[in-house]
Amino acid sequence: MNLLRSLIIVMTIILVGCGANNKKGTDDSQLALIKTTNPPPVDLDKKDQSVAEQVKKDVLNFNELYDVAVIEGKKDILVAYKVRHFERFKMKKIEKDLKKTLKKKYPDEKITVSSDYKIFLEVVRLKEDMSKGKVTEKEAKKRLEEILKLQSALT
Repeated sequence: MNLLRSLIIVMTIILVGCGANNKKGTDDSQLALIKTTNPPPVDLDKKDQSVAEQVKKDVLNFNELYDVAVIEGKKDILVAYKVRHFERFKMKKIEKDLKKTLKKKYPDEKITVSSDYKIFLEVVRLKEDMSKGKVTEKEAKKRLEEILKLQSALT
């Protein structure tokens, strides 16, 4: 009986000790593939964010999508999104409909859309780095251009 109590106490201590290692302040980029992060739109030109916010709302109106990251640059708007699991079979149609809807609603804007997880992660990381002050505005614009080049290379 004493052995059983000792074993239970030791197991409890081990489990509590292992659980204390979790960070509460985990970055969105580390969790982006596991859960919905829905980062706020980022505007690199520090102008009115209403276009980026409206684009995000319009994209979230698609029931097939569940997580959206939007970055607005000087000439471009990059929309990275995640598609619900069972809707992944219709990804081409979803992307086509999304492009059509955004082009119709924002004819003057150059909008790039991507369902690629790597692009989504890069957008979330850029947003985090900007909010933490790790990158300057010039570096952020350069990284956005690199992400856009990566996106065009994937297609």
